[in-house]
Amino acid sequence: MARSFEPYDAESFRALGRALVDRLADYLTTCDEAEPGPDSSLPVLAVTAPAELEAAWSATLSAAPEGPPAERALALLDALLEHSNHLHHPGYVGHQIAPPLPTAALFELVGSLLNNGMAVYEMGQLQTVLERRCLEWFAERLGFPESSGGLMTSGGSLGNLTALLAARQAQTGNWDVGSHGEPPLAVMVSADSHYCIARAVQVMGWGAEGVVKVPVDADHRMRTELLPELHDAATAKGRRVIAVVASSCSTATGAFDDLEAIADFCSARELWLHVDGAHGASHALSEKHRDVLRGIERADSVVWDAHKLALVPALITAVLFRDARHAARTFAQEASYLFEDDMAAYDVGHRTLECTKRGLGTTLYAALHAHGTQVFTDNVDRLVDLAQAFAELLERSADFELAVSPRTNIVCFRHVPTGFEGDLDPLQERLRRAVVDSGAFYLVQTRLAEGQFLRTTLMNPRTSIEVLEALLGTLRASAAAELRID
Repeated sequence: MARSFEPYDAESFRALGRALVDRLADYLTTCDEAEPGPDSSLPVLAVTAPAELEAAWSATLSAAPEGPPAERALALLDALLEHSNHLHHPGYVGHQIAPPLPTAALFELVGSLLNNGMAVYEMGQLQTVLERRCLEWFAERLGFPESSGGLMTSGGSLGNLTALLAARQAQTGNWDVGSHGEPPLAVMVSADSHYCIARAVQVMGWGAEGVVKVPVDADHRMRTELLPELHDAATAKGRRVIAVVASSCSTATGAFDDLEAIADFCSARELWLHVDGAHGASHALSEKHRDVLRGIERADSVVWDAHKLALVPALITAVLFRDARHAARTFAQEASYLFEDDMAAYDVGHRTLECTKRGLGTTLYAALHAHGTQVFTDNVDRLVDLAQAFAELLERSADFELAVSPRTNIVCFRHVPTGFEGDLDPLQERLRRAVVDSGAFYLVQTRLAEGQFLRTTLMNPRTSIEVLEALLGTLRASAAAELRID
């Protein structure tokens, strides 16, 4: 019998796995018990200069390792825990990435060890079926018909590109058309749309004028009354508009475009309606908050990131089509060594840009299978309710200004210290830097037409209104130190 390759030794893996999970479980306990503030036992982020980490990890990987493999692995884990941004900490109110359920994280380990790519059914049999069940669940929540379908891919950027490629194929009948099409193509988007839409248009070769930006109103929603005028103007310039991309919601402020009005326009002009619901489509899980998505069932395609409000690790994105046939028509390439005609419905490689695709649906299915769907509904309800309570707190505070009333878990605001008459924009930047450097909280910032604002995305179910009150207190203290206010 051939001797097993030593790094694959099952007992060594068992021992290391137990040690890793024990340390990660202790880490979750530490995050759970952390009190946000400058004196917290665990900073949300221990800010470290790149040069310092470069110096600490300067050893070449070509050098012979010292010490047992398990010891080296655990030392690396300790370093990662020390220098990571702690999403499970209640003081993390930064980017739109979920603190994943431990169950989902463990099934990421399962998927990584099995390592079954999903281009063809034979390389991911149950993984393919589980992905189909997840897609059916997404489609049902959106109100799509049984004839709908789709795929899962690695992130909203790739998902939006996939949907726009399908729109191009459906509207022109030619997947090979690009910048040299006659006439050149374009899509209409909100001025606040995510930059990946413009990037996708550039990838498809339509140039900068392939994006027709529609201004937003005071609530940062697309001004749908301008769609006919802007469509006619693009046509007069020799552009053929094939689609409208609606934001549900925008990344900067969490604004939801009026999907019913946009759907009416697209229907009248025979245009494709794509909804970038990377963040906000999860509102479909909530009976309480799903009204912001009214009309989404009329979309031709929707992108939905599960790694935002559905509590799974990044990146897990669903691309959903009201007509499943569009998923299969997007990519027309053949590969006789890979695909078999009688398995076309199950060979995912026919429907995605990725060839060796991870079993993305397995992680989401595991979380749903283990915990049930109510956990995900409760998460959306809790975080959106918390954002609205935070907005009310800000409106009651004379020294803070709210950018727009939140409809999701994103809140933009800025600090206006009493009697301050200087430039508010650089003050927000300095306050954000001071708070992040302190380790007390992690928040970000965004530039709106009205100026520079602090931006929180409430992602952690353990974040409370008391934590957010402490955030405002920390910002006030930072401003007092910055402005030398007694």
